[in-house]
Amino acid sequence: MRLYAIFVYLFLYAPIAMIVLISFSEGRQASQFRGFSLQWYETAFSNRFVLEALANSLSIGFVSATLAAAFGTMAALALQRVKGPLRRLYDALIYTSLMIPAIVIGIATLIALATARDIVNEALLSISPGAPQLQLGWGSIVAAHTLFNLALVIVIVRARIAGMDRSLIEASTDLYATPWGTFRQVTLPLILPAVIAGFLLSFTFSFDDYVVASFVNGSEVTLPIFIFASIRRGLTPEVNAIATVVLSVSALLLVSAQFLLRDRRKHAGR
Repeated sequence: MRLYAIFVYLFLYAPIAMIVLISFSEGRQASQFRGFSLQWYETAFSNRFVLEALANSLSIGFVSATLAAAFGTMAALALQRVKGPLRRLYDALIYTSLMIPAIVIGIATLIALATARDIVNEALLSISPGAPQLQLGWGSIVAAHTLFNLALVIVIVRARIAGMDRSLIEASTDLYATPWGTFRQVTLPLILPAVIAGFLLSFTFSFDDYVVASFVNGSEVTLPIFIFASIRRGLTPEVNAIATVVLSVSALLLVSAQFLLRDRRKHAGR
């Protein structure tokens, strides 16, 4: 079993390690290492199209993660009060949305957004013939990423709510605190690590996403879309350098989210 585990980990991570290694190569071949150099990172970050795609990915990831964390937290707090068959129905819908393939989410989101766009554009034209028309782009990617990250935040925050000490909230109510005061001073500090972890995971999934964004991006280009387009033109160490940066950002955010959740579990255990 030990040898089997080693083989599995090598199969998973050896290609990733090769990408990272070759991103520091002096040569122009994407499959050979010829001396250590940072020239491909300099080339990548001096490329205007790379910087624009990176800025799009960062802004989309931040906005969609913020919206998903806010709405997901509100939904988790509300669903915690739902009981009986209705709660089981909501739970089934939430977990089903996490298991649906990304390509199905992309197609469904494209159809929904395109339909809504056409309806709104027709309404605007009926009001004013010269009214600006809605198009797929930055906003549609944010909407799509917010929707598919929402279920993730709900699951994480609800797990934290389930482990809360309800006596603290009851004590706050007994001390004549308002509902908003109880939420701000008691509930939010207790669930904040889970909210931040949900935000970080949502940002990671949004920053890395290619499938859903490729359906609803319109003319906008995110970093994963740019990388895919670059690979179709030919694989170079510059692409490896960009992929290494994406990998580093994703790994850092995932480790931070896991650290927050583990730290909160330790405090809950004590």
